[in-house]
Amino acid sequence: MVKEFRFGVGIRAVRSATALQDKARRLEGLGFDIIYLPDHLGAPAPFPVLTAIALATKTVRVGTYVLNACFYKPALLARDIAAADLLSDGRLDVGLGAGYVREEFEAAELPYPSAGRRVEYLEHVTTYLKQRHPNVPILIAGNGDRLLTVAARHADTVGLTGARVSGVSDPLAERVAFVRNAAGDRFDQLELNLAITAVPSDNSGIPDLSLTRRYAPTLSDEELLTMPAVLTGSPRDMADTLRGYRETYGLSFFTVQDGHAESFAKVIAELR
Repeated sequence: MVKEFRFGVGIRAVRSATALQDKARRLEGLGFDIIYLPDHLGAPAPFPVLTAIALATKTVRVGTYVLNACFYKPALLARDIAAADLLSDGRLDVGLGAGYVREEFEAAELPYPSAGRRVEYLEHVTTYLKQRHPNVPILIAGNGDRLLTVAARHADTVGLTGARVSGVSDPLAERVAFVRNAAGDRFDQLELNLAITAVPSDNSGIPDLSLTRRYAPTLSDEELLTMPAVLTGSPRDMADTLRGYRETYGLSFFTVQDGHAESFAKVIAELR
């Protein structure tokens, strides 16, 4: 069964309540289905900002992409989720991850567990939230085997980072196959997401690769341009690429950063 396209956009900076709410209404008007906040120290606190967005908009969903599960005790997080879901009239999605920035753990005066322990705790938090808020959709995003196994077994949406897997000719196909195997009978219920990190902003069709390079600093421009998370060409070309991702890999949900919103809105228009 072919899933409908969904499109999300992430906001990283907030200057004022008025500017935030104006931006949220503009993004809603551009056709985005959900507005996301990240969860990093130094960035705005997600739940107050998402509540302000929800109060300024009518239909767009709001969510996190993604909460660092290790920052939270499940019961306290569940309380925040309940309030945000109520104040958004049921428009909240919760994205979760295992956390990866050691310096943020240190700044928060929290221990920095091993990767395996962080994923175990992510599963604990996810299970707790699914039991208490079964109607709030959960996205889990990442790339490693352990994390994707948790996502496949518990999440509603699996976010694929688009990172390279060494020794594989088609890393995206390999990761989707891994999720399919881990999910078993529930695979067809899953929504598959890809975070787009580069989109052309002019008629050249060539994207700015600076954001993508943060996640793959050792790759050349030519290698970066072959990554699934990098789009090139005209809006119609990019729309065809996303149609191909849906047909080939089952990806139907795509997210961008707000700096790409205006350009990506043209792609959304091609797909609707």
